Amino acid sequence: MGKKLKLSSLLTLVVVLISTGCTQKYPGVPEKYHADLDIAFQSAEDNKKELEAALKAVPDSQKEAMAFLIANMPQRDLGNLSAQFLKDNVEYAYKAREAFSWAKAVPDSVFFNEVLPYASLNERRDNWRKDFFNRFYPYVKDAKSMKAAIDSVNKNIAAEVDVEYNTKREKPDQSPYESMEQNMASCSGLSILLTDAFRAVGIPSRIAGTASWHDDRGNHSWNEVWIDGEWYFTEYYPSGLNKSWFLNDAGKADKNDPKYAVWASSFKKTGNPFPLVWDMSIKYVPAVNVTDRYVQLYREQQKAKVASGELVELEVIMLKNDKCSLVGDDRMAVNVDVFKGEEQIGGGRTSGPTQDMNDFLTLYVDKNATYTFRFTNAQGEIVNVDKKVKEEPVQVRLYMGVEE
Repeated sequence: MGKKLKLSSLLTLVVVLISTGCTQKYPGVPEKYHADLDIAFQSAEDNKKELEAALKAVPDSQKEAMAFLIANMPQRDLGNLSAQFLKDNVEYAYKAREAFSWAKAVPDSVFFNEVLPYASLNERRDNWRKDFFNRFYPYVKDAKSMKAAIDSVNKNIAAEVDVEYNTKREKPDQSPYESMEQNMASCSGLSILLTDAFRAVGIPSRIAGTASWHDDRGNHSWNEVWIDGEWYFTEYYPSGLNKSWFLNDAGKADKNDPKYAVWASSFKKTGNPFPLVWDMSIKYVPAVNVTDRYVQLYREQQKAKVASGELVELEVIMLKNDKCSLVGDDRMAVNVDVFKGEEQIGGGRTSGPTQDMNDFLTLYVDKNATYTFRFTNAQGEIVNVDKKVKEEPVQVRLYMGVEE
């Protein structure tokens, strides 16, 4: 009887070892990734060996991270990225996680999706992780919090990478090194640079943007950072967390229209594509709709500032010419950008002849300051109109120069 029990126990142990041990399909990888890995390896075709080598090369503590990347990467990467590229990326992502206290506190779900990824949008895949870790480590090594680290990276990145805003750049979706080679980038390229810098030192970051503002004045991209469970926005040229000229526009976004919604990039699949306005046929960059947060934030900030007397209401109306009255037919719907000095603080589209007579382009601005209103007139000329705003609400009348 004793021998039978021993034999039975031995068989049970063998079964357990077979089901959990070295015969496991993907050793060290949680089962929830297995089906997606099967699909990824099959899709990789000739590059399958590189991906398999990458998964085997990392230590057990990093296997889930590598599995996450492979399971979620787009087809272009499955067929092209090398084992060494992926191994370097994962190794230095974990090096940052171990180096900084704030990075250690980031949950795996956020670390995998907003720190670990090697790319944000459809940019060229540069192997930037080790270089950027070494570049930005000195700026954050003494930071006592993630917020302090964010502030330090934000303030120093332009000088460190020697890249400035310039629309003469070669393309909007530049990789970090493409922008650094040219010393210039537009908002999307700058956002890619900043997110990579944040991720290099363990700060969760992603790119946010809209395909078009509510009044069709164009698109914009910026950055978001995660602090203690909440997302905040910032930009390459910092003005502070959740502070920027574009909040006046983002606060009027429409979550129900993909064109006018605010989206945040994701690496894991979401079922929604990020709007890449330079090539709307690209659908492999996942995104989440974050419009509600911007609308709510805008309302809260404006309400607080008006109540405190910090801001004054400013209405903008566009008329055909300086002979027009304020009757409805004289009004024109035109895009107007508003600047305070060199900084754009807002803008929007004026109300046209079919809108309610009490409907104006309304901004809330600082008192006792001069603002410049920029628009293109009927002759195709760019017009700048300066207006001094004092203590009381004011209406600014602009004229398109339409000939009668």
